[in-house]
Amino acid sequence: MWQEQVIAYCERTDFSYWSEPVNAVTNVAFVIAALIVWPQTRGLVAARLLALVLMAIGIGSYLWHTHATGWAGLLDVLPIVVFILVYLFVATRDFLRAPVWLAALVTVGFVPYAAGFGALADVLVPGAGANALYFSVAVLIAGYGLWLRDTPTGKGLLAGAGMLCVSLGFRIADAALCAQFALGTHFMWHILNAIMLGWMIRVYIRHMRAGRAAP
Repeated sequence: MWQEQVIAYCERTDFSYWSEPVNAVTNVAFVIAALIVWPQTRGLVAARLLALVLMAIGIGSYLWHTHATGWAGLLDVLPIVVFILVYLFVATRDFLRAPVWLAALVTVGFVPYAAGFGALADVLVPGAGANALYFSVAVLIAGYGLWLRDTPTGKGLLAGAGMLCVSLGFRIADAALCAQFALGTHFMWHILNAIMLGWMIRVYIRHMRAGRAAP
């Protein structure tokens, strides 16, 4: 199971290491985004953790698009899940000013929320799969953004939700356009998602810096 290889994206045509060169190389976007935000995270432990996880997302995705095995797929997914959970916790705690116990409860609640969202999505759009998970995240970000819509943080979150929806569109289009465009569009998911995740970290940083500067 862990060593079994799969063809999951349009660009891959066989099981050789470099069968997905563009999908593999564009993961450098995550590393670049992490390096760009890193200097801005000074003094903010959560922001530093998010930047490190962002870099791990790029590494895990690179391994997935070169090895295409079960173990590589796990390394691709885990950092993404960690980023979502960490961001949800700090967003609830710091954006909504919720107590730590409530932030932790909301974070744990993401699992049944995402599972329920995915089940509903599969009924409405059979085969939605992982795309439903990412769309559930976009909805969650938009929800926080709407709650805080009159603040710079809220506007930043809404922009982040919009970015995620656009990048998700390229992820979905990969299989749909494969016959017309052999390269596929998954590489744009990498590039735009790296920009979006870097943006989300900056939204958090700006919120925390503004809070410290307030009288």
